[in-house]
Amino acid sequence: MGTAKFILAGTTAIIMLATSAFAEDMTGMVTRIDRLNSTISIQQTQKGTVGGSAGGAGALQEYKTGDAAMLDAVHAGDRVTYSATDNNGTGTLTKLQKQ
Repeated sequence: MGTAKFILAGTTAIIMLATSAFAEDMTGMVTRIDRLNSTISIQQTQKGTVGGSAGGAGALQEYKTGDAAMLDAVHAGDRVTYSATDNNGTGTLTKLQKQ
């Protein structure tokens, strides 16, 4: 019984950390926009110091938008700051701003 509680607590902690990562503003580069389906693909840039070992690009993520007008101001190749939420495994943009 103690092991099951430990595993459940660990899983809960991981889920909470993953959810909070979506809550903060992130930066990235727009790689693809599908205006017909109101989706956008963003290559997230890694946070870290210059010369750090993490460098390079982060994960490519596709997001849906609640408001298609958010996509009007950006194009593929633009650097953006954005916020997103996770709705049943689907990322949804809550904020999108061209840098």
